[in-house]
Parts: sequence; C-alpha cells; structure tokens
Amino acid sequence: MPFRSFMEDALAEARAAGDRGEVPVGAVVVDPNGQVVARAGNQTRELSDPTAHAEILAIRAACAAAGSDRLPGYDLYVTLEPCAMCAAAIAAARIARVYYGASDPKSGGVAHGARVFSHAQAHHQPEVYDGIGADPAAALLKAFFADRR
Repeated sequence: MPFRSFMEDALAEARAAGDRGEVPVGAVVVDPNGQVVARAGNQTRELSDPTAHAEILAIRAACAAAGSDRLPGYDLYVTLEPCAMCAAAIAAARIARVYYGASDPKSGGVAHGARVFSHAQAHHQPEVYDGIGADPAAALLKAFFADRR
C-alpha cells in the first residue's frame, strides 16, 4: 500500500482546537488498513484535565474502537512533537509509527527533553517521522500564542 499522509486530518483537529480556545494540537490514529479510527484536538481547558492532550484522547478513542489496550500496526499523526506523557502513552499502546509536524524544543519528549523512546525502560519504540506538515503546524501555534500576548 503506498504511503498516504493523514497530517491534514490532524491539522483540521488542531484548527478546531484553536477555535475552541485550546492550544491548537490535533491528532489522528490510523488503523493497519489505512482508515482513520480516532481523531482529537487538545481539550485540557474544556475538560479541566491536564492529561487531555490530543494524542491521549485519540489513543483512548482508538483503543475503545479496537477493544484493546494495544494498537500494534496503527499509526499516529500529531501536529506537534509529543510531550513525555504522550510519548509514554504511545509506547504503552504499542503504536507502530508516529508522524509529527512541528518540533517542540521546550516541551517535546521524543527528539527533545526526555526522549522517552530512547530509554531502556520504554516498553516499545515506534518508528518516528518528524517534520510532516511542520510549517502549517508551527504557523497555527505561533498565531495562537501571538493572539494571547
């Protein structure tokens, strides 16, 4: 099956999150057949839940749809480099591949900061592809924070 990016779907979720006043981060989970099975944007403010990051919400929904706590063979597309909490959830869910847009030198947990997948304690190390849709993802974040300063 040829590669198809689902970053546009994640960007749509990020835009919707920004429109709701959330930090504009979006995520989608794609099953091994190439079907989007879950999508989410950040909802930390809406739900008063610091764990309600787009990745966590999408993983929860995908696990519920699959009837499993593990998602081997599944892909996660997210507009921003996952933080350490989200990276740990990705490892726990055994997601096969992570595609992310903008890097996050301040709070990232994949290529920056904790580098969760590089530790021996990581239960699983997904394939990671960065920079997919990085420019529009970064532009969304910059515009969001510029409006608040």
